[in-house]
Amino acid sequence: MEYLTAGEMAEKWNISSRRVTLLCNQGRVEGAVKKGLMWFIPQDAPKPIDPRKLRKMNEN
Repeated sequence: MEYLTAGEMAEKWNISSRRVTLLCNQGRVEGAVKKGLMWFIPQDAPKPIDPRKLRKMNEN
């Protein structure tokens, strides 16, 4: 299984690396593993759904 860093996933998902790290810390990224100070995320991991966007969609 291929792993990418939080920075590489941030580029792939088009979000900040800080946001990816936060998602990993919250346990919202399946298969993410922390080694030292770095997060390693499976290359095929799906981007977690942002509940803030769901709320906006439901308001309209």
